[in-house]
Amino acid sequence: MAVHDNTRRPAGFRLLPSRHGSRRAAAATPRATATATTTAATTAARTLAGLRILTGFVFLWAFLDKTFGWEYATPAGGGWVDGGSPTEGFLSHVSVGPLEDTFHGWAGDAWADWTFMLGLLAIGLALLGGVALRLAAAGGTVMMGLMWAAEWPLDQTLADGSLSMSTNPLIDYHVIYAAALIALAAAHAGATWGLAGRWERLPVVRDAPWLR
Repeated sequence: MAVHDNTRRPAGFRLLPSRHGSRRAAAATPRATATATTTAATTAARTLAGLRILTGFVFLWAFLDKTFGWEYATPAGGGWVDGGSPTEGFLSHVSVGPLEDTFHGWAGDAWADWTFMLGLLAIGLALLGGVALRLAAAGGTVMMGLMWAAEWPLDQTLADGSLSMSTNPLIDYHVIYAAALIALAAAHAGATWGLAGRWERLPVVRDAPWLR
């Protein structure tokens, strides 16, 4: 009786991948890459939107506290609506840097109070709404630059010889805020969780890109 070898490989088992399997894998790779890229872009957009909202709240809260004296940075009864000056306390105590006398001269002036407070309000609302981020970045950078100059972290001592308590001669929180504002505007961070789409459809904004 003849003996036949009927040994068979299990179905689906191949020493080398089939052409169909290779094609499916090749097709799946671009799709997986595209999905990963989309997920990363969405995460980045939401992260920047969150940063925008948090930063906007910082500016808006500063405006509200200085206006109504909510007993955080501004004591009760010392708010702007009570006749207090939002700039006098800070600028009159500047005691370092080449602009010390200039800031003392500005302290408490009506134009300085109105400019500072309207700047806080406009920047805060722009960031929270995700609109006019380029203007907010420009105005906020100027404001942070002036406040940096008022604290003048380059000097280690104040005019009276006491330590300035500067922790870094160049980079402080004013520089970080300014960099964040510029990054948010450059990244078009108002498109996510913001009103940038509606804002940019306004005719005046379409004709003036600097308003975006």
